[in-house]
Amino acid sequence: MLEGEKILITGATGKIAFLIARALAPRNEVWGAARFTNPSLWERLESVGVLPLKLDISSDDFDGLPGDFTHVFHAAVSPGEGDWRSTVEVNAQASGRLLFHCRGARGFVYCSTGSIYQYQGRRPLTEADPPGVPLRANYSFSKIAGEEVTSWVARHFEIPLTIIRICSTYGPEGGAPCDRLEQMLRGIPIRLHPDKPNNFNPIYEDDYVELGIRAMEVAGVPPVVVNWAGSETVSVEDYSTYMGELIGVEPMFEYDGTAHTPLWPDVTLMHRILGRTNVHWRDGFRRMIEARHPELSLRDSIG
Repeated sequence: MLEGEKILITGATGKIAFLIARALAPRNEVWGAARFTNPSLWERLESVGVLPLKLDISSDDFDGLPGDFTHVFHAAVSPGEGDWRSTVEVNAQASGRLLFHCRGARGFVYCSTGSIYQYQGRRPLTEADPPGVPLRANYSFSKIAGEEVTSWVARHFEIPLTIIRICSTYGPEGGAPCDRLEQMLRGIPIRLHPDKPNNFNPIYEDDYVELGIRAMEVAGVPPVVVNWAGSETVSVEDYSTYMGELIGVEPMFEYDGTAHTPLWPDVTLMHRILGRTNVHWRDGFRRMIEARHPELSLRDSIG
């Protein structure tokens, strides 16, 4: 665990970055940068000892941002809902400018996504697999561009960088498994790709905080590029069935060729560089449900 450092967390109000900032704040000087479109999130950061900083990274102006951070976790992102140019500007070009601004850092993490991969069928996706744009084209190709821009900046100026390809996070703060839980509770079918089972490696909050911090510590030149996911593979079909057993609701699945392809990452390199995750997926899902829906009396599952 980092201690006595000056750390910048961008996108600090998001579900991943907030928890990492909170974990680091007791032993470090942590700055949480965000646009703060919801003013109450400023107070949420302050309440856990994080120094809030209003920052739009798409701006060329970093005058109000210190340049002496020892570590950076860059999670600020455009989700790709606007035009492609603005998405690339935020996720690629602005990320390169931020990396250069923080070029004195000993470790910089750029948050990419497993959604950059071209689907490879019934096998895990490795870091060497080619890119593609499986569903959200603006978002996916902007992250491909972001990886290339930050890699060039890091190599050219010898800035230690880790690129994490985030796959499937979940917990009380949210994530795709949480969204599927809400669909089940509302009686909405879960839409999946027909190449079943839809395998994923979901990573619970406790684990992604630990591995996110570790990613800053192992940053290198040339950049470290690694899948970022849970150590266990489980299909959406299986974990939804398990959740259904706990809450007494049978999941409904709807298979559609336009749904996102299964995002099944190879975590061999992750285990070697960052370590293994500790929370068993069944324990994580139970904890997620208990935290988000304390009004439910969960049943014992035979899974």
